[in-house]
Amino acid sequence: MTSQPTLTEAGHGPGGSGEPGSGSGSGLQAGLKNRHLSMIAIGGVIGAGLFVGSSSGIATAGPGILLSYALVGTLVVLVMRMLGEMSAANPTSGSFSAHADRALGRWAGFSIGWLYWFFWVVVLAVEATAGAKILEGWMPGVPQWGWALIVMVVLTATNLVSVGSYGEFEFWFAGIKVVAIGAFIIVGGLAVFGVLPGVDSDKAGLGNLTDHGGFLPNGPGAILTGVLLVVFSFMGSEIATLAAGESENPQRAVTKSTNSIIWRIGVFYLGSIFVVVTLLPWDDASIKEQGSYVAALDSLGIAHAGQIMNFIVLTSVLSCLNSGLYTASRMAFSLGERGDAPKVFARTTSRGVPLAAIVASVTFGFVAVFFNYKFPDSVFLFLVNSSGAVALFVWLVICFSQLRMRKIIQAEAPEKLVVRMWLYPYLTWATAALIVFVLGYMLTDTEGESSGRTTVLLSLLVAALVVAVAFLKEGRVKARAKAAGTGTGTGTGTGAGTGAGAASVGSKIE
Repeated sequence: MTSQPTLTEAGHGPGGSGEPGSGSGSGLQAGLKNRHLSMIAIGGVIGAGLFVGSSSGIATAGPGILLSYALVGTLVVLVMRMLGEMSAANPTSGSFSAHADRALGRWAGFSIGWLYWFFWVVVLAVEATAGAKILEGWMPGVPQWGWALIVMVVLTATNLVSVGSYGEFEFWFAGIKVVAIGAFIIVGGLAVFGVLPGVDSDKAGLGNLTDHGGFLPNGPGAILTGVLLVVFSFMGSEIATLAAGESENPQRAVTKSTNSIIWRIGVFYLGSIFVVVTLLPWDDASIKEQGSYVAALDSLGIAHAGQIMNFIVLTSVLSCLNSGLYTASRMAFSLGERGDAPKVFARTTSRGVPLAAIVASVTFGFVAVFFNYKFPDSVFLFLVNSSGAVALFVWLVICFSQLRMRKIIQAEAPEKLVVRMWLYPYLTWATAALIVFVLGYMLTDTEGESSGRTTVLLSLLVAALVVAVAFLKEGRVKARAKAAGTGTGTGTGTGAGTGAGAASVGSKIE
């Protein structure tokens, strides 16, 4: 029987580690202000995928896409509640990877940490290319690859200056997204109910929910197909729990972002999609041709709707790039702290910036951008498909980590349970079952080179390789320790911490 793992001590610095900056720096620093964290939490749920990917979901499920968004939104709310419970009790820059390390074992923290890093560095390439296409359309004198390079360099520079500069850029990027969607919902809502001054939209009305083949024109099964199309646009909700480690009051930041996730998803996702499918019939040709949000704006006679939306999408792309580089570098930093990545990743500058972790992350991003231009249908397609299901893997690991961590926290530091998962453990198990069901349903999707089946199978292949490396690494550590006559703990989540700030057995939260 394995021994019960214990909570590690919240670190001396905001990164949640004893001495995170082993090297030249002094570790991560509390450079994020409350307004930064608030906007990161709000903007984190609004990805570019909401604007550019919703049209395919509407075409597939009709007005029933609202149920697809509601289902995935509920899933995200539950997962974030679990993550909030663990992160409020022990805020750390490693977030769910560090929690998995302690709750499930070193192999779990290593595996999910590296998979998450891989996911975000591929996202860097995807988003840089998307932003470059928009910028090239505005200023064709610079080639698309040139714009991708410029965007990556600029945002890398902001991340290298300080965490405060990242927070400031994200504050404004996210602010533009929030204001834009808020304005869209208000203006569109007034038009739907026929009270928008100066606008007479002949297509708008609540009747669009049922008049064109019914609420579910393609049958109930389309709801699940819609889930597959929208689930990945929600990735990023967990960024606030990583960023909280560099705020002045991590516990307060995590609690606030966790408690507000319901209204954020309700307003920004369900609210805006509701406006789209009531402004226009779901089968209107303009939705597919122009994109759902552009078509909705055009239906109101708003001039330059396409360019307005391109600006908003570009802002979302830059926000995703900014946060993606930040998130990948902090995960690499946390892995370095725990001895699961090169130790240089855990070293910081005098400004508290993990220089090597940022450079390594953006370098892989540049390589991925190169593959996108040179080998888009082979190497890059493999990278995208093999990282596509990582979001669901992360959520599943959060579920299993929370099942174990709740018992640990209750036994050793019950006062730290300032955020509690509802109906524990039943709702946690139900959430895990729903995630497994979605993964299983993806296997039935066999259409196209980026089909659900291809994505799941390739992601599982990469995950299996990473887990194998984790077990080999752990085996070598134990073999060396045994040879030295010291032995290692066999309990889950204990392991031998080789990196600066690695979890020590038996330490407790104070």
